[in-house]
Amino acid sequence: MGEGLTDVVVLRAVTDALERGRAVVLASVIDSSRSVPRRSGARMAVVDDGTTVGTVGGGEMEARVVREAADLVRAGTSRRLHFDLVDPASGDPGVCGGTVELFLESFMPKPTLFVIGCGHVGRAVVDLAHWMGYRTVAVDDRVEIGEPGALPHADYVVVGSVEEALAAHPVTEHTAVVLVTRNVAVDAAALPHVLRTPASYIGVMGSARRWSTTRRQLHDAGVSDGDLAKVRSPIGVEIGAETPEEIAVSIMAEVVAARRGGEPAPG
Repeated sequence: MGEGLTDVVVLRAVTDALERGRAVVLASVIDSSRSVPRRSGARMAVVDDGTTVGTVGGGEMEARVVREAADLVRAGTSRRLHFDLVDPASGDPGVCGGTVELFLESFMPKPTLFVIGCGHVGRAVVDLAHWMGYRTVAVDDRVEIGEPGALPHADYVVVGSVEEALAAHPVTEHTAVVLVTRNVAVDAAALPHVLRTPASYIGVMGSARRWSTTRRQLHDAGVSDGDLAKVRSPIGVEIGAETPEEIAVSIMAEVVAARRGGEPAPG
């Protein structure tokens, strides 16, 4: 494969990872001297799920780059690395005889918001989240939700079960999930699937009594107390909200607080 084509494949891997809601590090050889496995311009993408595309030289040096990238991608930071490839006995990752400089640059995806339930409140949440720069996945089992124009600000609309939606759009640590559904039965059916994901935030709309009923059903079905403790309900920051749009503001305020390291009180 030619160098230019390799670059295209690696850069496409970066784009594809971001579109899937995954963080990725682009490792690039920016300088080299004497004998080295890859010269300046060689690139490798390291996705936060462990996938790599391309190469910066292979062997122990590349293994160290992958490990470093795994740390950087979690923090969303970048850094420069220098390797001497001379004396493995002193800790060098090779014996080629040269030196290599690399730059590892993190790319963080848009935060993703799963909105389960697309009635009046769900639609308002999707609209507001879109305006705030979130990648939005709207999920509902009602056919009319999938009609053209029903949810113009949703990036993805899934008409079907939550299980189907999660299979089509895997949840990552950069995903928040809000359930704004029509009843307890829908929440109780959806939550076991949601709780098995690494979502950074899970919130359920409804009164304290409704959540108590849902929680009891889930507990009786075998969902652990530890998993149930991940759920925030009633959802949202208390602002006296009444309209769907005001409720959406309340919900997104809590989602943002959780994302930015705040501690909104669980219900």
